[in-house]
Formats: sequence, C-alpha cells, structure tokens
Amino acid sequence: MIDVLLLADLHGEYGKMDPFLDLNPEAIFIAGDITNMGPAESASDALSRIDVPTFAVPGNCDPRDTIDFLEHSDCVCLHGAHINLGKISIVGLGGSNPTPFNTPFELTDKQIEDLLHMVLRKRERALHNVLLSHAPPFGLLDQAGGNHVGSQSIRRHLTEFDLVCCAHIHEQKGIVTQDGVKVVNPGMAALGECAMIHFGSGPREIEIELITV
Repeated sequence: MIDVLLLADLHGEYGKMDPFLDLNPEAIFIAGDITNMGPAESASDALSRIDVPTFAVPGNCDPRDTIDFLEHSDCVCLHGAHINLGKISIVGLGGSNPTPFNTPFELTDKQIEDLLHMVLRKRERALHNVLLSHAPPFGLLDQAGGNHVGSQSIRRHLTEFDLVCCAHIHEQKGIVTQDGVKVVNPGMAALGECAMIHFGSGPREIEIELITV
C-alpha cells in the first residue's frame, strides 16, 4: 500500500500545511491553484516544509511562471510531463480550459488535447495510471452555476487512466467513478480539505478518503 496525500486549491492559504503533513503521507500530489494569482514565490516557505516526494501542477489562478518556480523547487513540476513512481505512472496537466474570469493560466481545449496526446505517447503504463490535472473532465465534478465546465479533451482521454486527481471547482469536492475510472476532487486545501489515496498491490486497487484537518 502506498499512501499519497492529494492537495488542491490552496489559493495562498498555507495555515493547514502542518496538519496535512501530520497525516504522514509517503508522497504528495498538488493539483494546482497553489497561489492566489501569484506571485509564485509566495509558496516557497510552505513547500519547503514538505519532506516527502511532491508532484505538482499549477492551476488557472497561478501565474505561468509558476512552472519555472516549481521546476526550481524541491517539487517535481508535471505540467505537460510524466513520471513513474514505482507502481504509479503520473501524467500532469496544469492550468484550465477557458473560464469567464480571464485568469492567468488558461488553455484552449485544443492546447489541452495536444499536450495530453504528446505526453501519452511517451508515457510508460504502470500498475496504477494517474492524471494529475487542475481542470476536471467534462461532466464529472465540474458543475458551476448549473453548467458543466470541465475539459472535453480530458474527458476524451479518461480511460487512459485509472485515477484522475482534479480540482478547480470548489463546490465539487467528491469522488465519482466513470467507465471504471475514479475521479477525485479533494476540496479546498485553504479550508483544510484534502484526500488520502491508498494505492494497493493489484490493478485498480485504489481507495480514497476525503479528509478535513
């Protein structure tokens, strides 16, 4: 069993970092919106307190230079990239599809499609295949104002994964399963919300706990 802590939507509020770390994860995934419109360096102190392997993507509320900041931190920036962590393959996708708010890091769905296509061609599948994305798949944990606002491209590639870790829509904290794929939004880390993901020893043996510290 490998225990991974999933955080998202910190929005510059790092007061719960110590209680998160007290959950004793073996690794941490961060699904974007680390800052609240920047600057990227404002996350330095919080991230420096993490002493386990950490894999992150920026969100739409993070400035684009967050990619460079993460690449020069102790985190692994996975935007448009992939990595194998033992039995776990992780593909990363930062930013979001367009919003009405002109936030700093938005991508067209065509850009998302191209990034996913490029990374998936290079990825080596593992026992557990994970997408770490700020944006949710269209139709899954993506309702805002009664409308579905997730990414169509992510939804088209859903079955390439066993687990999709997403964020972005604060009111859509939860876990759903579609076509055998689990999708989780851990809620707002700014409010102490997170998820603990337990990766088992068999295919699709993935258990998820939603936790508030």
